[in-house]
Amino acid sequence: MSKLLEIKTFGELKSSGYKPRSIKQELRENLIKQLKNKEAEFEGIIGYEDTVIPDLHTAILSKHNILLLGLRGQAKTRIARLMVNLLDEYIPYVDGSELFDDPFNAISWFARKRLEEQGDQTPIAWMHRSERYTEKLATPDVTVADLIGDVDPIKAATMKMAYSDERVIHFGLIPRAHRGIFVINELPDLQARIQVALFNILQEKDIQIRGFKLRLPLDVQFVFTANPEDYTNRGSIVTPLKDRIESQILTHYPRSIEISRKITQQEASLTPDQREKIEADGLVKDLVEQIAFEARNSEYIDKKSGVSARLTITAYENLISNAERRMLLNGEGRTFVRIADFVGVIPAITGKIELVYEGEQEGSASVANILLGKAIKTLMLQYFPDPEKLKRAKGKNPYADIIDWFGVGNALNIQDNQSLGEYKEALLSVPGLKGVIKQFHPHLSESQKLLLMEFLLHGLSEFSQISKSHLDNGYAFKDMFDSLFNAKFDEDDENYEE
Repeated sequence: MSKLLEIKTFGELKSSGYKPRSIKQELRENLIKQLKNKEAEFEGIIGYEDTVIPDLHTAILSKHNILLLGLRGQAKTRIARLMVNLLDEYIPYVDGSELFDDPFNAISWFARKRLEEQGDQTPIAWMHRSERYTEKLATPDVTVADLIGDVDPIKAATMKMAYSDERVIHFGLIPRAHRGIFVINELPDLQARIQVALFNILQEKDIQIRGFKLRLPLDVQFVFTANPEDYTNRGSIVTPLKDRIESQILTHYPRSIEISRKITQQEASLTPDQREKIEADGLVKDLVEQIAFEARNSEYIDKKSGVSARLTITAYENLISNAERRMLLNGEGRTFVRIADFVGVIPAITGKIELVYEGEQEGSASVANILLGKAIKTLMLQYFPDPEKLKRAKGKNPYADIIDWFGVGNALNIQDNQSLGEYKEALLSVPGLKGVIKQFHPHLSESQKLLLMEFLLHGLSEFSQISKSHLDNGYAFKDMFDSLFNAKFDEDDENYEE
């Protein structure tokens, strides 16, 4: 490739034996090489190895334009951007041409004229593959002129040319993406009349500007993205356009906690200090992911809208930052993530979910806490025996001492700003709590034992063995029946006041 970059004229390019290819041929042939070498991976895309990526390979081998269809946060745009890696590192073009014309197949007036006048002495420049990617977010205000182009009256007046002359046209984004990849995100948001303007480009490979006769056989790989929700809420893809997009590929959310966790750990933006000084156990990492899985099945959340993978990423970042804040406030050199730190995760959840009517009635913060509670309940059974089954079974209940301690009127507050000493003292004050951890998880570090002790309290509350209430900066645990009695008393007291 370094020798090719030394080529400066069209004559030298022809002598080098360089053979031009259309972009679809280029993508296809480079993918074939990668498949043969077992290198055809879309770096950073996790969980699509057996679903989306094979479909994408098939579409590229078929030289198809592509529609990536899926809910928000399913890496559609990232996939489109990674297609650039299948392009040649550099391609030649007629130096100075607005549309980066292939010297072997020039389409613009400028390039054709220069080649006609200078022949083999026509200067050649080289374009890197990173410059061959164009992306446009479809919005209702996008016009045909934005995408395709329009006559520039000022240029026409200055150059004293008729409007029908190709040289007075100001080209839009698509002609300028000639020999490259052009991506339109959220295609249904594009007005129907604008979508119609894409028909000719996809089918006949040319454009028409106003009523003028102009044929530009563009060479573009189109990738469209769309959210199925948009089909009903904001617009739709017009049927003739959808018919011209040869391959429609369905994306999806991670299908397991393990895959979701890998994505979060890859994408979370943490500082070196955070990674070094804050320990995050596998339990809290899985808990973050389980929140998203619970959200996608929740009756409070609009399933058509989806729950973006960005929820777990931002939630994990908040979780680490909440632990870091406590570490700084208490002057500690290191710390570990606690369940109480999930207080800081609530803002990341509320901004990423679309509530249905029932969810609106509950309130976004309340729904976020409900999701956290369900996630804890689900993971509880992976770490400890089912409290409900133990309650019905004969024999000693390992949770009995804990439940009885709260039953005689004791209470416990766990706050997210407690120092390590205060946190440890609070948990050790509950009889039997340390013993349960030792019984079921004997080989753990001290931080893991303390984390599981706190987690067990949350788990018991989710199984209605003890009561949990939310504080501004943590949680309060006490007896279940005492909480019910106090709640009843408060209601009676209100009625009495009336």
